[in-house]
Amino acid sequence: MWVKICANTNLEDALLAVDAGADAVGFVFAASPRRVNVAQVTSITKHLPNAVEKIGVFVDASFEEIVHSVKEGGLSGVQLHAGNDALLAAKLREHFGSTLRILRVIHYAQNLETQLQTLPKDDVVDGVLIDSRTATAVGGTGMRFDWQAARSSFLDAASQLRLIAAGGLSPDNVAEAIRTLEPWGVDVASGVESVPGKKDPQRVRAFVQAARIASYKVEGVS
Repeated sequence: MWVKICANTNLEDALLAVDAGADAVGFVFAASPRRVNVAQVTSITKHLPNAVEKIGVFVDASFEEIVHSVKEGGLSGVQLHAGNDALLAAKLREHFGSTLRILRVIHYAQNLETQLQTLPKDDVVDGVLIDSRTATAVGGTGMRFDWQAARSSFLDAASQLRLIAAGGLSPDNVAEAIRTLEPWGVDVASGVESVPGKKDPQRVRAFVQAARIASYKVEGVS
């Protein structure tokens, strides 16, 4: 189970996520109470282990902006929300090769199955993050989507896609999400915060532990 603690704004929180056993830490470069810039991220990533993934979250960002952020910010991956450039992921793959993890974000809707069916042909993407959204926010909403309704779509696509569940996850419900959706990974931001932009150590550790235990049970490991 791949676990990402997203929306880090300071070194203390990023190191907490690493110590708790997260596979990846995320940094939001888009409009958000948790937004960070390249200089801030550089000051954090240079202190993190190489083995931990550093994922930049971008919304409607240009190719040039993302390339600069990856190179200067010490990022190992990007998470791409909706944008005007349909070829952005392909351009990034051509530029960085296999060294960059590229995640595409799609939002839960009644046509989730149709959205997922178009993705197996997209071989430039390493994973697909399913998030909730509101009329004003494309991510980081703290709201869960309908896991039961999405279950069949997740299970059907699992053999072809690495699916990551996000949106409204917390230490209290991540096990339920994993049992229901059987995702490849999980992603959390506000669900492990004490206030926006500041992580709660107990909640971060509890989230990672709950995700690990639930994934072992789903995989049939005692």
